Amino acid sequence: MQYLFELLIAFFLIVSGIFGFVGSFGMIKLKDPMSRLHAPTKATTLGVGGVLLASIFHSILLEQHVSLHELLITLFLFLTAPITALFIAKWHIHRHEKPENLPDAGEDELWATHAVEQDEDVPDHSAT
Repeated sequence: MQYLFELLIAFFLIVSGIFGFVGSFGMIKLKDPMSRLHAPTKATTLGVGGVLLASIFHSILLEQHVSLHELLITLFLFLTAPITALFIAKWHIHRHEKPENLPDAGEDELWATHAVEQDEDVPDHSAT
């Protein structure tokens, strides 16, 4: 039975290593920042999640105790990664895109990063 537990833990470690490698490789190879944003927030997050799952299973199945540290780390990771990606994407849109170049925003009429109209006498700092 212990062999099956070790096999399960090894499976999660191998899968997480593959996700981590794909995420890191994608961050290097993808061309623009918006594409690069998906590599660490999707694949690498799943990679770290797999390591944490392997650690949880190791502590429960082999050491016979429950460790809540991994659950807290997983919760923190899965909550902060999408929020960070959202803020980076909004920053990129705000800094590098003009409202007229963006796709149609639908019934909202303006994208959230361009919701405030620029005044003529207020300098536009997005070009720097």
